[in-house]
Amino acid sequence: MALTALKVKNAKPGRHVDGRGLCLLVKDSGARTWVLRMQRNGRRRDYGLGSALDVSLAEARDAAAALRRQVREGVDPVAERRKSRKVVPSFETAARDCYETLKEGWKNRRHANWISSFENHVFPLIGTKPVDLVDSACVVEVLSPIWLDIPDTARRVLQRIGAVLDFAHIKGWRAEETSLRSVRKGLPRQVDKGGHLEAMPYADVPALMAKLAAASPTTGRDALRFTIYNAVRSNETRFAVWTEFDLDKGVWTIPGERMKAGETHVVPLSASAVVLLRKRWKERTSDTGLVFSNDGEKPISDMTMTKLLRDDGIKGVTVHGFRSAFTDWSSERTHFPKEVADKALAHKLPNKVEAAYRRTDFFDKRRDLMARWAEFLGRVPNKASKDAGPTASEPMPLRAAA
Repeated sequence: MALTALKVKNAKPGRHVDGRGLCLLVKDSGARTWVLRMQRNGRRRDYGLGSALDVSLAEARDAAAALRRQVREGVDPVAERRKSRKVVPSFETAARDCYETLKEGWKNRRHANWISSFENHVFPLIGTKPVDLVDSACVVEVLSPIWLDIPDTARRVLQRIGAVLDFAHIKGWRAEETSLRSVRKGLPRQVDKGGHLEAMPYADVPALMAKLAAASPTTGRDALRFTIYNAVRSNETRFAVWTEFDLDKGVWTIPGERMKAGETHVVPLSASAVVLLRKRWKERTSDTGLVFSNDGEKPISDMTMTKLLRDDGIKGVTVHGFRSAFTDWSSERTHFPKEVADKALAHKLPNKVEAAYRRTDFFDKRRDLMARWAEFLGRVPNKASKDAGPTASEPMPLRAAA
């Protein structure tokens, strides 16, 4: 059934056919593009006709009719379009244009790492190459250095490069659609490690914190210390902005769109975390910008904190694993209920019935728990090792239990 203006306006993600090869392509991001699919010389091609925001249904039909006439007359529309273009943009320009087009449809600010992954891993190698010359060999060159070291990131980069090349095709910068299925054939097999993120034993974390505090201060070191103090995910630290904090009350309110569970998370800050933030506040470049950034606008790389661990000779341990260290410490070294630690980690209750009845967020108990965690992290390293577990001769004082 042919499209109408109303159907175009309300179309859900997917391909919506108008007739004779004219389609409206709606992506999950909300981007809407007109595409004409035709056969030429025995090969099927998709011809981009522009964004549905700029081109009406009637205009798309007129443009499709004009392209059909060209093909009937033996003219290659793509070749003609390429001749009329003065410049094919670089891959970096195409990627940034793609990002600007798609990001408005993203609800979660964590997608800002979409472009930062290119800045860290892609642009230095192929950023200046014309986007129509980027092929599978170029992509293998980009992925080879990170394919085994950071496999999850590497797979995301591969997917994002494909999105940029698709975008370039729709914009007329590449003559044909691009398949990157052969890329994996040129890379070693990634070994599945079972999905577990390796954690540092909690007894060893105070020594690491002491070493980080003693080293020359950097944004990355501050970010790693802050992440460990609060047992949060790295992205929650990387994209934290000053407007989320009330330093006088010692509270950090992370909006739901930045949380994995999609719900606002209120973090009680320990005195140590507040001291770290006040130091960064004095050095800020903006009252509303990113906290852990050199200019308040560009977040640190998703590998910055991990690199600190690797440079210190700590292999295998992940930043996310410090959440597990916190959980183990809470279970073995305190008498706080498991529910309090789970809430500190912003875990959702798996039992929906239980979740419906448990309305409390244990804020006061979490404040005590995070203060105890910061106190533990601040211990002299050799004493932390000695105190790996409570003993009968040295009972553990509890400021908050049950």
